[in-house]
Amino acid sequence: MVVKPIPIAFHIGPLEVHTYGIGLAITFWFAYRYFARRLRAHGYSDSWLGKAFVWIIAAAIVGARLVHVLANLSMYVHDPVGIFAVWHGGLSSFGGLAFGVPTGFYVTHRWCKELKLSVAADIVAPVLVLAWAVGRLLGPQLMIAGGGRRTNAWYGMYYAGEVGKRVPVPIIQAIECFVIWLILMQVEKLIARRGSPLGLLTTGAVTLWGLSRFFDEYIWLPHGGGGDAVEVAALAFVGAGIVFGVLLLWRDRRALASGKRPLANAVAGDPWANPAPALAAEAAGDGSPAGATGVDGDGTDQPVSAEAT
Repeated sequence: MVVKPIPIAFHIGPLEVHTYGIGLAITFWFAYRYFARRLRAHGYSDSWLGKAFVWIIAAAIVGARLVHVLANLSMYVHDPVGIFAVWHGGLSSFGGLAFGVPTGFYVTHRWCKELKLSVAADIVAPVLVLAWAVGRLLGPQLMIAGGGRRTNAWYGMYYAGEVGKRVPVPIIQAIECFVIWLILMQVEKLIARRGSPLGLLTTGAVTLWGLSRFFDEYIWLPHGGGGDAVEVAALAFVGAGIVFGVLLLWRDRRALASGKRPLANAVAGDPWANPAPALAAEAAGDGSPAGATGVDGDGTDQPVSAEAT
């Protein structure tokens, strides 16, 4: 029996629809909804997020495609029209992050000034990781040449544009990122109990994601080991995440030893909370806003008592 690859396109009349593009659209929608949910859970408005997301997506796609084209320039020199054929795949994750994240920070600072960038990074880090898991299943899994190294193992799959069974790297990456997200949710709970250190959620995401990308490239994908640019970039992520994570823990330990804690927001149990309602309540003579909520690790609102520390 011949097993056919997963269909990468279908037709609605004369219109050809690519499953890869539909998958990316669903992924972006999921990321938007999850980010908006986490913003609201921490007391921030998400009314600005719609227009901001347009800029973030545009920047991420441009950056992802640009880096991919530059990394494969010899292929596109003879096929310049192919540069724009994004429905065939070819979006660099690191390029998307390099363009999308700075754009996200800029529009956040412009349209949501009460949201500190360090807090925004912690709020969005789990969003990026979980959206990556969804995107692997609905993106590369449904595109041309989406598989990894050739294999005869039972878990091998057939992909359009590739000969023989391939390691289902997109599925493996989705599982990895889902596990990373679960770890981040536990880290978030620990930080919420302690009240610090802010930024540790972001550094944890950077470290674990970079580590998973390195092993994916080195083990599963058909590249040469050691000198691959993606592997180098992934190790840079791991190194930066570890350095900044250790620095944050060291500063927090010193603050605890000296009896000082890093400046936290006013809502007990939620160091990422919007400080604006608390400041307004303090100005009115009440140190804790009525109906304050903390945030559980899964992003859901939880009541916070006045005695919580």
